[in-house]
Amino acid sequence: MNLPEFHTQHVFIIDEHVSNHQLFQQVIGELPYLVHVSITDNADEGIKTLKEQPELPDLLFLDLEMSSKDGLQCLREIKADEKLAALPVMIFSSTSYPAVINDAYEAGAHLYIPNSHVIIDFKKSIEHVLSINWKEKISRPPREEFVMTVQ
Repeated sequence: MNLPEFHTQHVFIIDEHVSNHQLFQQVIGELPYLVHVSITDNADEGIKTLKEQPELPDLLFLDLEMSSKDGLQCLREIKADEKLAALPVMIFSSTSYPAVINDAYEAGAHLYIPNSHVIIDFKKSIEHVLSINWKEKISRPPREEFVMTVQ
């Protein structure tokens, strides 16, 4: 059986919804790859933790709908920080408003992943994102490829 190559070793998730934490862990746990997952449910705590780590994770999944500090504020803070600016950020959201998606693109996110309540679509999205070598693919996709669609 040929498995796709995965380059992602460490994923950081900032999302205040425990159900999403469980979903991410379930999906990543089912993959035939060893991927370390760090999760925080608070944007300020997440940014602080990222700044304190000696080595950044391979990528960050960031939820837009958080009550303490919304994901766009968090994204702007990450991209404004010299240490964190190069961190690939995947926005994970159920919001499909074009203005919000545009704001996420303008703020520097790498991909916008619409939240799918269909587990197989969610799993395919996560597998695809983890299969990208983000250390080599440092540029963001063009705007027309920013919103990820499940094939």
